[in-house]
Amino acid sequence: MTASPPKQAVTAREARQVAEAAREQDWRGPSFAKELFLGRFRLDLIHPHPVPGDDAVRRGEQFLAKLRDFCEDEVDSARIEREARIPDETVTRLRELGAFGMKIDTRYGGLGLTQVYYNKALALVGSANPAIGALLSAHQSIGVPQPLKLFGTQEQRDRYLPRCARGDISAFLLTEPDVGSDPARLATAAVPDGDDYVLDGVKLWTTNGVVADLLVVMARVPESEGHPGGITAFVVEADSEGITVEHRNAFMGLRGIENGVTRFHGVRVPAGNRIGPEGAGLKIALTTLNTGRLSLPAMCVGAGKWCLKIAREWSGVREQWGRPIGRHEAVGGKVAFIAATTFALEAVLDLSSQLADDHRNDIRIEAALAKLYGSEMAWRMADDLVQIRGGRGFETAESLAARGERAVPAEQLLRDLRINRIFEGSTEIMHLLIAREAVDAHLSVAGDLIDPDTSLQDKARAGARAGGFYARWLPKLVTGPGQLPTSYGAFHPTGHADLAGHLRYVERTSRRLARSVFYGMSRWQGRLETKQGFLGRIVDIGAELFAMSAACVRAEHLRQRGDHGREAYQLADAFCRQARVRADELFGRLWTNADASDRTLVAAVLDGSHTWLEHGIVDPSGDGPWIADVAPGPAAGPDRHRPVP
Repeated sequence: MTASPPKQAVTAREARQVAEAAREQDWRGPSFAKELFLGRFRLDLIHPHPVPGDDAVRRGEQFLAKLRDFCEDEVDSARIEREARIPDETVTRLRELGAFGMKIDTRYGGLGLTQVYYNKALALVGSANPAIGALLSAHQSIGVPQPLKLFGTQEQRDRYLPRCARGDISAFLLTEPDVGSDPARLATAAVPDGDDYVLDGVKLWTTNGVVADLLVVMARVPESEGHPGGITAFVVEADSEGITVEHRNAFMGLRGIENGVTRFHGVRVPAGNRIGPEGAGLKIALTTLNTGRLSLPAMCVGAGKWCLKIAREWSGVREQWGRPIGRHEAVGGKVAFIAATTFALEAVLDLSSQLADDHRNDIRIEAALAKLYGSEMAWRMADDLVQIRGGRGFETAESLAARGERAVPAEQLLRDLRINRIFEGSTEIMHLLIAREAVDAHLSVAGDLIDPDTSLQDKARAGARAGGFYARWLPKLVTGPGQLPTSYGAFHPTGHADLAGHLRYVERTSRRLARSVFYGMSRWQGRLETKQGFLGRIVDIGAELFAMSAACVRAEHLRQRGDHGREAYQLADAFCRQARVRADELFGRLWTNADASDRTLVAAVLDGSHTWLEHGIVDPSGDGPWIADVAPGPAAGPDRHRPVP
């Protein structure tokens, strides 16, 4: 039996250095969310609401009409759930519709849809079956098309993008059995050999990997003469000799997803298939995800709309104590939450997507907030829907139909949505990623002051820079338009709910949030990065403020367009009232919380001091290692690769 290779030994500092080197250092444009965390409410960056061009709307609406017909007439979601597989004929029809080329430019045979309409399409198809949404999203948002669009050579685009547009399925391979959100420990190797690289390693949770024709693979190139090395991205043909799909994974939800374990053993990849220079792989991955992350909140918006439809219909026909359950406050509050939150999520998604299309703002924080907020709130909406449906919410659609009732797959939605809080950056990782970007301005001027390895001379220079920055910045956090009762008056038109007051709240609270960040940095300095509870709450407050801003701007946009303006104002007002309660609670928990006692307790738990509490149960888990063997070498079992003809 081949022994497992030694694990990549990486210190915490080395892991941070790898992550820091991979993030984008410069800001390509202004960022509404970045300014929000700095206490500057730049409403001018998002209002008036940006809109797509007429041609983009025409092409997008034409495709959505075809896609809707397909979803209504040809997608058998119950069959996909039952068989745990998207039928080949369904994939074939998606190819014929051009769905695999939605984001690919027309010059390469794609549809050339904008981010706005791509996300509308994902919301639509994801409501029909989320596994189909995952198939299309993984192919275009993080698979071959997006990194080649941003970083590929013209020869690579000419070679691969037409194939992707026609329906050659692509996958993205980064995660390994022992490597998740800490890519510094990535072990898959790409060793230079003449004009090729030779890949060896194992990749886990390869969405689309089971059926893929093309792969984007992240592998570590060793440093050598003429090779700077580092984590590097490659386009790899999925049928290359030495590639084996060892296992098709099965999950709690998304049962139709084609996700597996892929082994590389002596796989030769031409140097011309390398995307970007050696060592740029993580930067390519993170930059790709800046807009790629918007695909998940797109499907969360679709889920919210479906939750609202079912909650409204069911709450009107199910009676308790002489009236429909929706008329009882306990249930009605959940319906109101679903309606208001769905409106806000769509506002966040459309605003972020249009900003991405316009290329006038840097949206890395906005996209990350959309993913974080969308995945968390969609899960809450689905949980509330199950509660509203009661026992029927826990019962499967198949069982409901078998006894003569409407087959409402509420429990399936709950299972399907759960992964979104983990996919493409878990909630915990997103908190840290967004927090890092939110404090970038502070670290730029004062980072050396809190770095223990910085020389005294550099600390002195940093002190001078920080003094100048904070002398200008801190006084601006004292007062602002949010304290003037007439500010943002355009958001309180006659006969409509008052959204101006909510925007004043956002402006005031943005300054309060910035002060809180500054207090945290002053209190903990270099230890701030370990205060993950504090940072998570800071980010969650920012997410609420961003969603409130987007909801208000969208409501005013719809009013000016004559499109359900009064109703939009009502939804935005309700959402902002709910969000303000959540934000105020989070502020209270910044400084009054159980973080310290939790740290003490978890240390005792992990040290084994409380194993006595586990007595009185049996553990039904099977035997085996916690993490599978990742030893390089040939595959020991059959190849489960199943390309769709």
